[in-house]
Amino acid sequence: MASDAELIADRRRMRRKLSFWRVVGFAALIGVLIAAGWRLVGPGDLAATRTAHIARVEISGMITTDRRKMDMLERLGESRAVRGVILSINSPGGTVTGAEELYHALRDLAAEKPVVAFVEGTAASGAYIAAIASDHIVARETAVVGSIGTMFQMPNVRELLDNIGVSMLEVRSTPLKAAPSPTGEIDEEAVAALRELVDDTYQWFRDLVAERRSLDARATETVADGRVHTGRRALGLALIDAIGSEDDAVNWLAEAHEVDADLPIETWQPRRDRSAFDLMTGAAFFAEAAGFEHLSGHLYGFARHRERIELDGLLAIWQPKLEN
Repeated sequence: MASDAELIADRRRMRRKLSFWRVVGFAALIGVLIAAGWRLVGPGDLAATRTAHIARVEISGMITTDRRKMDMLERLGESRAVRGVILSINSPGGTVTGAEELYHALRDLAAEKPVVAFVEGTAASGAYIAAIASDHIVARETAVVGSIGTMFQMPNVRELLDNIGVSMLEVRSTPLKAAPSPTGEIDEEAVAALRELVDDTYQWFRDLVAERRSLDARATETVADGRVHTGRRALGLALIDAIGSEDDAVNWLAEAHEVDADLPIETWQPRRDRSAFDLMTGAAFFAEAAGFEHLSGHLYGFARHRERIELDGLLAIWQPKLEN
């Protein structure tokens, strides 16, 4: 029978082994969390900056002011590995302010790298503003292009409030302060003031199109009535330069700027905000690591769509009206 001293020694050795493996396990967990955090919040373009390539920038969904995308475009312009840029566009537009910010950032980028736009599906309104920031526009035959114009939208619920017996008290410093009101009567003076804003931004949009597409006054009047066009019609109206695919956009880079057409195409993404490392994005990362790419894509998409969309002013967006 083992002595008490031997039993005590065995227990101490066992405790030391358990402590060792606990430390190893804890360190491994920390390493996994750090790797996950870096994957989620670190620079999405790190690998792409190391070797020569053509950068793809995706412009999709609602266009609003986006500081992270602006930072990405600035880094892209500074990258020595980027030989050319493809704007892959599929968006109905967004806010005038967001489109203006994106346009100027893309023009700054075009001063550093050759930029070609490829309209995958839709380049309407604010998204068309992004397209004309490029040096050449390629679109599919059935793509939707145009919707040159701006608008202001606001629901009026006064009649609904009257029906349910709710009244609103509003005290304003001047008649046009916060007017028109969604809960008050429609004031024609306030509507006229908003019309001035819409007309002013519309003129800015028209002038931009005329300048970038080299259109005279008559041609600009023809295309700037707010309607959208297929890629085929847009070509005839000089809203785009060519019909084709992304390969044709690459070929233009090769022919016009001697960019090697065989270079790999890398999609650049804005760096994710550190607040993005939450339960949903963490689950998406581990699903991806486990090989469930389809599930991971859905989880990442859900996490992105939870972000609040803020409309920062007048709209430059294609919004088809549905009749009853």
